[in-house]
Parts: sequence; C-alpha cells; structure tokens
Amino acid sequence: MSCRQAALEITARYCSRELEQYGQCVAAKPESWQRDCHHLKMSIARCTSSHPIVRQIRQACAEPFEAFEECLRQNEAAVGNCAEHVRRFLQCAEQVQPSPSPALDAHPLPAS
Repeated sequence: MSCRQAALEITARYCSRELEQYGQCVAAKPESWQRDCHHLKMSIARCTSSHPIVRQIRQACAEPFEAFEECLRQNEAAVGNCAEHVRRFLQCAEQVQPSPSPALDAHPLPAS
C-alpha cells in the first residue's frame, strides 16, 4: 500500500469511488499528479465533507494531516519518505469516535 493510499484509508470507507479514481490518476501521472488530478482531489473533498465522522477526523487530526500533505509536496518523487507522517495521521484518526447525531436524538421515530 502506498503512503498516499494509507493516509486516505479512513476516507476510503466513505468515498471509495472518488478515492480510487484519484489514486489511479496519481499513479498514472507521477510527475504532474498535483496539477492533473486536482479535480479528482476536489471530488474527494466534496464527498468527505458530507460525512460527519470524516469531518471530525479532519478537525481532530488537522495537524498530522497537514504535515503529511506538506511532506508529499516536498517529496513528490519519493512519497515513501512520508511513511512516518502517514502513521501519525492514521494513529490520530483511529482515536476519533463518532459522536451521536443530535438530530437523531431530538427526533425519535414514531412507534408504528
């Protein structure tokens, strides 16, 4: 599993189609993936922004994720150098627990 795929493992549970397309684009364009795959990265962002648990992870783990993205920018030709950043991000993400949705608690379904 590549470093990029590992870092996006959490997102993959919710937006696997978008992630797969992005991953294929990145793999196909090692020199220009940041430019050529940007539209696919945005589709992942749109997908993940609709999932509360992913929003919680992005909030709680913003620091390790930003460090990972910065590492990717600096090591475009050798993304394997970012394995430690990936590990820290995934460690953080695994500790985020989904909070119960207040909307569900406020509006219980009527008994039929």
